[in-house]
Amino acid sequence: MTKNSRIFVAGHKGLVGSALVRRLEKKGCSNILLRSHAELDLERQTDVEDFFKKERPEYVFMAAAKVGGIHANSTYTAEFIYNNIAIQTNTIHSAWKEKTKRLLFLGSSCIYPRECPQPMKEEHLLTGPLEATNEPYAIAKIAGIKMCEAYNRQYGTNFLAAMPTNLYGPNDNFDLEKSHVLPALIRKFHLAILAAEGKQDEIKKDERMYGFIPGQHPVLPDSVTIWGTGKPFREFLHVDDLADACVFLMNLEERPFAPLVAAGSVPLVNIGFGKEITIKDLAELIKKIVGFEGKLFFDSSKPDGAPRKLLDVSRMKALGWQPETSLSEGIRNTYEYYLKKYGLSPN
Repeated sequence: MTKNSRIFVAGHKGLVGSALVRRLEKKGCSNILLRSHAELDLERQTDVEDFFKKERPEYVFMAAAKVGGIHANSTYTAEFIYNNIAIQTNTIHSAWKEKTKRLLFLGSSCIYPRECPQPMKEEHLLTGPLEATNEPYAIAKIAGIKMCEAYNRQYGTNFLAAMPTNLYGPNDNFDLEKSHVLPALIRKFHLAILAAEGKQDEIKKDERMYGFIPGQHPVLPDSVTIWGTGKPFREFLHVDDLADACVFLMNLEERPFAPLVAAGSVPLVNIGFGKEITIKDLAELIKKIVGFEGKLFFDSSKPDGAPRKLLDVSRMKALGWQPETSLSEGIRNTYEYYLKKYGLSPN
């Protein structure tokens, strides 16, 4: 991949896509193909085929997806399976038709079984039942991996798949109905601080920017309620590290992947930080960084999700890549983004 290569970043306005664009621009890439949803609906097959036929991208980063936390996955089950399968099917098929040199499909650690051995290795895929709270999304992502594998086997394509762990960072989603745990906790703690300081105008401003607070997420001045018991372990990776890893993979010579492609498989690589933390300890860390001094309550009537989701990242390390952003540094970076984007008041 050169600075002049035609590179399509699908989903460039999202958390991952925007990080990929930042990384590619930093490397001097000057021919990045970007389309908003209004300009190109990836769920419409003819539109995607027309785009690929006209633009003929040489490299494709498949970062477009419908994503969310436990509540969103449990509520919008039909959308999570339909939207994601449509998006990835149209894109992968068109990439083959127009002879894209390399496509990188981005999945998720939720593809692995709920009771998967820890840390989770690439070969653990399809060895057990999935976590029920995100099964539709996981099935869609597994379908994408298997589609890449099938096209590699039948057509000799060079499609890769990367499975990132839980992501966070600039351009994250802070809507409490749809966000993942880390950005949700940042927002909850900040809103509680505003409530304690009597800054109702600031709370209303925050709601206008990041979504109104539903009844199940009341803003209290002295406490924050967190879904579940706080006991599950999770691994977190800053999205800028993921973007660096994806560009690294796209530029990697074919030799490390050749045996897998020759066997008709898809080169599947876990991308993670390599360390895990309980949700309770994560909440305590974010609480300290944000500056909230109230109490934490864990609502055990809400689902925990999978008990552990630590990725085995030995394959990625063996290829020569590892992350740089510590969890504390990344949380501070994300909180600063949250405050600065819409001019919210720091503490």
